[in-house]
Order: sequence, then structure tokens, then C-alpha cells
Amino acid sequence: MTALEPRPHTVGVLLAGGVGRRVGLGTPKQLVEIAGKSIIEHTLAVFQDAPEIDEILVLMTPGFTEEVERVVAAGGFTKVSRVLEGGASRTETTWRALRALERRERHEGREGRECDVLLHDAVRPLLEPRVITECVEALRTHRAVEVAIPTSDTIVVVEHGPDGEVVREVPDRAVLRRVQTPQCFRLPVIREAYERAFADPGFADRPPTDDCGVVLRYLPDVPIHVVPGSERNMKVTHPVDVAIAERLFQLAAERV
Repeated sequence: MTALEPRPHTVGVLLAGGVGRRVGLGTPKQLVEIAGKSIIEHTLAVFQDAPEIDEILVLMTPGFTEEVERVVAAGGFTKVSRVLEGGASRTETTWRALRALERRERHEGREGRECDVLLHDAVRPLLEPRVITECVEALRTHRAVEVAIPTSDTIVVVEHGPDGEVVREVPDRAVLRRVQTPQCFRLPVIREAYERAFADPGFADRPPTDDCGVVLRYLPDVPIHVVPGSERNMKVTHPVDVAIAERLFQLAAERV
């Protein structure tokens, strides 16, 4: 794709299928309130306000889609086209989103046309607009894009010993990155990667932990371009993360 060609239809897919066990809640963590709004409201607002995003698709924990639909209506998130139930795993949730986009393309007669997809954890509410802009721009010349930041910690590879884990290797920290989202793709690329994955009998026994991992395994000839992320783009996973995110939102409000 050249810089002169029009940008493809771009969809932000919010993956919100978690249930909040590690946060210590019985309800989905994306419905936890931070800085006066639920986490998913903050995340929706980032994508709603991004001029590069044409449409938003939400994949929500089963049983809570109606609650998110109320959030969407009350918040005026006009870019949201549908709120669908997620699957039992991250990969199944992503696959449901891809199938929904494929069916919509076929129904609207858009089948075969380019579409860009940004897959984002709904519990990363502090995503900076700059990251979305750079991801969408990167998709003009790349078919797959990963958001990542350098690791400030030393990472070790361990193996099981007779009395517990032992260190086997200390990789060079200079080449290690911490992965964030969004993870971004031309729709035909990520769809083909998942089609190959689900055709593999061993996929369920060793599923990748993210969508770029699916592309790397099943479409190894597709380079995955890296866009710099941000330390603020944290994932709200543990109870302490809620307090940290709350403080970050407060600091952002004080700077306005």
C-alpha cells in the first residue's frame, strides 16, 4: 500500500472476555470503576476519539453484553457497531471477532476488500492516542504490527530441578521487549493465521498467549513490525493495578 492510497476501513476490536479473578472480583474487571468511570468506558473513549478508527467491535464476557450495550448507549460511543459474547479463551474470543467481521463484509458486499484490525485488551484503559496513530500508519506498509516496550528487568529462563526451579539462561535484555496491545493486522492475514491454527490438532494443547504469536507460528514469513508502546499502557490485572491506574488518571486530570 502506498502513502497516496486511501486508508482501509479500520476496526478497533476491544477484547473484554475476562472475569476478574486475579483482581479478586466476581464481575468482569473491565466493569470495575476507576476515576469515576468503568475501565471499559475509558478504553471505549480512546477508540471513539481516535480519528483513525472507523468502527469499534466489543467482545464481552458472556452474560454481560447487555450491560456493555447500556454503557455504549449512555456514553454516546457511536462507533460501536456490535457487542458480542467472547469465548472461553483469548484465541477463541479473537476468532469470534474475526468471523463477525468476515460475515459483515460478506453481507455488505465488501468481501475481498482490505480492512485493518486493531485488537486491544479492554483492560488497558490508558492507551495513548499516539500509539493508535502509529499503528494505523504502520499498517500502510506492514501486514502485522506489535506494540512493545523495552524491559527494565532482567529476564531469566528457568527449568525444573529436583528441588524447584533453577535458572537455565539469562537472555540479553537489550533484545527483549514487553508486549502490549493493540496488536494490529490486515484482516486477511490474521484470519488466515487463525484458520491454520484451528486446523492444527495440536493448537489447543499449546496456544500462543497473544495474536502476534498465532501469526508468528502459522505465517512465519509475515514480518511483525514493532511500534513503541508506553509505560502508561498498563494492563489492569491485579488489585494493585486498580490503584495505580486510578492515580495515573488523577495525574492526567491535574495536567489538563
